[in-house]
Amino acid sequence: MDFNNQYRPQGFGGMPVVTKNIIIINVIFFVATMLAQTRGIELSDYLGLHYYQASDFRPHQFITYIFMHGSLSHIFFNMFGVYIFGQVLEQVWGPKRYLIFYILTGLGAALAQYLVIYFTVSDVINSVNAVQGNLTPGSFEELMNSSKLNGKISHGFISQYTIFVREYNIALQDGSSRAMGLASAFLVDFKNQYLNAQVVVGASGSLFGLLGAFGMLFPNKELYIYFFIPVKAKWLVIGYGAIELFSGWQNDPMDNVAHFAHIGGLIVGIILVLIWRKNRQHFY
Repeated sequence: MDFNNQYRPQGFGGMPVVTKNIIIINVIFFVATMLAQTRGIELSDYLGLHYYQASDFRPHQFITYIFMHGSLSHIFFNMFGVYIFGQVLEQVWGPKRYLIFYILTGLGAALAQYLVIYFTVSDVINSVNAVQGNLTPGSFEELMNSSKLNGKISHGFISQYTIFVREYNIALQDGSSRAMGLASAFLVDFKNQYLNAQVVVGASGSLFGLLGAFGMLFPNKELYIYFFIPVKAKWLVIGYGAIELFSGWQNDPMDNVAHFAHIGGLIVGIILVLIWRKNRQHFY
């Protein structure tokens, strides 16, 4: 297959319809997010993907999160990748199959990140639920002093926490049953805020799916890292996958990148290409 002559990125006017509309929709969502923030509204609360146990979770978020981004650099690099790889794959597959691929890799990324969130939050949530089921001053204070909650109270919760501690201590000294009511309400609020903070946004999972598919269809096509270092597509895919896997296992608390979502999108993309390659009469 001669990539240079048959498939190549086009200017915006000649870009395939699905790729063009994906970029347009992402830009619209990003601008709307920035404008909403000026009015104190966080669209990511409604359109970003939340864990299913969170009060802010809605089923539509499995799709809408793919079109949400947290910063200008986030959307720029993702859409640049869609521009480079997406339109080439749309030329190969056609708009229908390409759109299906884009959405399925986004869903695969979401499920992979859900698995990570489950292992991240389950210990904390199970501990909170256990204390709520047998709430006493001793069990509550043991939980509050444990490493499971240290560092888990979000910055927005700090002022509420300070007020709560003061009121709780007063109620406890008075021997009032109100102390346990305050403790119960605090745990409910903490659990809601903790779960709602697990938000995923961005097209990176779908982009990694596109990258994986591109590497399989055009393995020897040279791509340029930082615009001047040539690397064959197959090695770029393997390298990026290894970096994401390593970064995910590092579990750096200062790293807010959903590395395993990237890996999930990459794996689903590779699986889809293998399935479609096996069934060639319906491939492209």
